[in-house]
Formats: sequence, structure tokens, C-alpha cells
Amino acid sequence: MSKPIRINAFVLAAPSHLSAGLWRHPRDRSVDYHTLDYWTDLARIAERGLFDGIFLADGISLYDVYQGSSDPALRLGVQFPRLDPLLLISAMAAVTEHVGFGVTSSVTYEPPYLFARRMNTLDHLTKGRVGWNVVTSFGDSGTRALNGEPARPHDTRYALADEYMELVYKLWEGSWEDGAARRDKAASVFVEPSKVHAIDHQGEYFRSQGLFIGEPSPQRTPVLYQAGASGRGRTFAAQHAECVFVSGPSRRVVRDIVQDIRARAVEAGRQADDIQFFASLAVIVAPTRDEAQAKHRDYLAHASLEGTATLLSRWTGIDFSTYGLDDVLRHVHTEGMQSAIERYTNDPDRQWTLRDVLERAAIGGGGAFAVGSPEEIADEMQAWVEETGIDGFNLGYVLAHESFTDFADLVVPELQRRGVYKRVYAPGTLREKLFDGAPTLPASHPARQARFWDESAHETHAAT
Repeated sequence: MSKPIRINAFVLAAPSHLSAGLWRHPRDRSVDYHTLDYWTDLARIAERGLFDGIFLADGISLYDVYQGSSDPALRLGVQFPRLDPLLLISAMAAVTEHVGFGVTSSVTYEPPYLFARRMNTLDHLTKGRVGWNVVTSFGDSGTRALNGEPARPHDTRYALADEYMELVYKLWEGSWEDGAARRDKAASVFVEPSKVHAIDHQGEYFRSQGLFIGEPSPQRTPVLYQAGASGRGRTFAAQHAECVFVSGPSRRVVRDIVQDIRARAVEAGRQADDIQFFASLAVIVAPTRDEAQAKHRDYLAHASLEGTATLLSRWTGIDFSTYGLDDVLRHVHTEGMQSAIERYTNDPDRQWTLRDVLERAAIGGGGAFAVGSPEEIADEMQAWVEETGIDGFNLGYVLAHESFTDFADLVVPELQRRGVYKRVYAPGTLREKLFDGAPTLPASHPARQARFWDESAHETHAAT
């Protein structure tokens, strides 16, 4: 088989995610986002479609940049209200055996020790199927709700993130030696005390002393996802990430991001293929092209351009209510997601007006987008992989759960016929399934330096 195409179902625990307004469609299930059946049904669909994972976005900031108010987001259900995605994983894991779960958690909002414990718990309960999407959180409303303070500047957030990673690596990788949990009933020894070590972290942003309370889980450190595409975000990804979520309006933009992060990873002492890349993709598929186009027109009738402007304003930090529809977008430095505006202002192939961007992003939020028959969708996906160097896609939904069902039933068989999609799951943890290796991080990853008790990890890292 050729290089397998990876697929994550890209979701948010809210009435809408990337396609604003589609919750109003009569076949959409998003209004039931707050029920357990909604999530267990999604998990079953994803596993039936042999998806690699369910990627759960999250954040606690409001969409309040557009018109300087959160009212449009509340009125239109733009990623509001929102549930805590960590609490959904155990239920989804209970009805599946293989599909992984990449959950978003912010280094700004979550205390490192408690977060490390929760992820350790989930990795145990899922038998090693958990990943963590590391975000730094740029929204003022979230940090003000949490502690009454504005969000930190962009580069400061990444400095904090670097230290956060250092600390959780110490907890997951350093505090417990392999074999410390003996479970020896005859000797009456559950844990060998000499193999559990206190960590002492005294940093600029965090302090922690003592033993980690959780024994090593199947993966120790969850699979590490990251989505920052700014210059500082790319450096962070090159150092830490195993899977990087990229998004852009053209293959050329995405290709350049992929090549740059791989090069930075090599400079950081890692291998270029230590990182897999997932591009944002929204698909509208039907048995024939005409049927797919009819479905697209039906979906567009329920899309909300005001909701799309609300999304994009918050992502970029730019209030697009102050723009004319035919104004050309220019780069403006904000403390928002810099990559969200750079994908348009740095596009070498065209100039983007606000109208162009809103129409482009109304379905799928502005990432890759394909409408057609299963054969046409497969052609488009293969072209993206071949031209950009990505490994797969974060598959956004237009309708819940119709989009994922359509993909599983129509596109997956076509990809399998072409030999670019698995027919069965590989055994093991999420990391083993993705990288065909060990369940824990390789010696070239900086997390292994936290294993101060393991001389071989330090020797191997030094050699690289």
C-alpha cells in the first residue's frame, strides 16, 4: 500500500464549529451536542470509518472581536456554548477499541500538575489512545474569566508553553522509573519506593515539588499535537509536536509551512518524519457530482456570513465589521492567531478581499474544501498529500453527523480501493498506530531528557 492517508474527525463540543449557521439545517444534530448519545454515536462512526482519531478543539474565550461584542456569537451559536471535551473521552472510549482522541488543553488555563494527572488517567482508561493538542490561548475573555487578567503577548505565551512542557515531561517521564509499580502480592509491595522520584521545578512561570501521583500510563506522555503556524509557533512545533495541524487556502501555502517545520525539527535534533501533518479539510460528497453540488447549494442556504465574520475576527484579532466587503486584506499585527491572517495576506497566488475570505470560509472555516463524487474527493485528497507533503487531514464536519457518515460510507471505500487507506487498525496505542514504533516517545524527543534515571536516554539524545 502507498503511504496511508490519516484522518481525524475534527469537532468541537458546541452547537457549531467551522461552518457557522449550519446547526439550523433540518438534518444537523449539533443542537444535541450536550447529550452523551451525540458523542458515543460520533465515536462509533469514526471507528467504523477507520479514522485515526477524533480531534477535539476547545477554548474558553468568547468570540467577541466582531463588532466589539460577544452578542453576534451568542445569537448565532458561533462556538457557544461549549462543554469540557476531556469529560467526553471516557464515554467514547467505552464504545470503541481503536480510534484515538486528541484533546485540546491550554497551557494558559490548566495547572500543569492537575492536567498531567487527568491525561495520565485518560491514557490508562483508554489503553493508550490519548493525544494532547497543546495551545497557548490568545483570547482576553478567557483569561479574564479565569483570573481577571488580559491574555499574555504572543511570544510570552510560547515562552510559558516551553516551560509548561518541561514540567509535564518531568511528571510523565521523570518521576517514575520503568517497573516501579510492581503489584507484587506475595511481597506486599505495590510500588517500589526507590524507583519513584520527587521532581523539583523552580521556573519563571511554574513551581512544583514532589512525587507525581500517577503511575506511568501506556504512552507515558500522550501523543503531542500542535497547531501554531506563526514563526514562534513553528519553532515550538519543531521542538515538541508529533502531529501538527496546518490550514491554508492553497496547497502552496500549506506546503511551505510543512517544509519549514520539518527543517526546523531537523535543526532541533529530530528526524523530519518524527512529525506528521494534518491539513484542515471539509468534504461534501455524494454518489455523483451533480448530487454533491446540489447538497452544497443546500448547505450554503443555511450558512451564515455574519457568523463566519465572527469566527474570523476572533481568530485574527481584527474586527472585520470595520471593513468593506471589497477591501483587500492586509497584514495587521495582533495578539491573535497570526497565522490565521497570514494564510491570506501572504498568499503568493492572489489578493484576498473580505468578501472572498467570507465566501471561502463559510463552509469549513477556510481550510481545504472539496465537493464531488467519491472519486473526485479521493483525487483531491491525493493531490493535497502529493503536493504539500502532509500525512492526512483533520476532517471538519458541515452537518453533524452526516458529514462523517458520508465520508465513511463513500470516500473511505474509494481510498481503500486505491491502496491509500487502511483496511484494519494496527495494534497498540495511538502512538504505535501512527508511527509504527514504540508506545513511548523516541529518544530524540526532548521529553526523554526528563528521564534522569535513564542514562541510555541521555546518551542517545546526546548522540543525535
